[in-house]
Amino acid sequence: MRQSSILRTTSETHIELEFGLDGSGKSTIETGIGFFDHMLTLFTRHGLFNLTLKADGDTQVDFHHTVEDVGICLGLAFRESIGNAAGIRRYSSGLIPMDEALAEIAIDVSNRPFLSFNADFPKAKIGEFDVELVEEFWRAFVMNARITAHIRVVAGTNLHHIAEGIFKGMGVLLDEATSIDPRKSEQVPSTKGIL
Repeated sequence: MRQSSILRTTSETHIELEFGLDGSGKSTIETGIGFFDHMLTLFTRHGLFNLTLKADGDTQVDFHHTVEDVGICLGLAFRESIGNAAGIRRYSSGLIPMDEALAEIAIDVSNRPFLSFNADFPKAKIGEFDVELVEEFWRAFVMNARITAHIRVVAGTNLHHIAEGIFKGMGVLLDEATSIDPRKSEQVPSTKGIL
């Protein structure tokens, strides 16, 4: 199985994470941020990943450091789990609906980190969770996973549904992009020979 463990300690957060790319959607997630735990659970379930995560952060300040550092750690774990990326499909894209919300996502597991994030959230918070942290999380993830991701919210008025469509969609499409194509055998999916 393609998997990784990450331990990160800073003056703001302490994170212990175990990630399995070829999982079954099982997760144990404790970040101290209920909405964030819910989004990560959806990401894990729909991506068919396995994730064990314990994060202690300075949430008395706000949720920013914890969310960003979890993104860093999960991105690093994702990158380590795919190794040299031999045999993966590399690309995936799709439209992911969540009731009235619709997310358009395209992914290239390329070793070239880039995030285009285009979402109009009609309000600033989902409960106590700042919606701007959705983008912060995915930026941290993408930069450390070293992938290209384009995320665009096409429709939506319910903040929870918009965020949920993004997290579910990223799970589904990352699973697709990292799945092994038997026709590629052990080939790295690049004419350069490496990603």
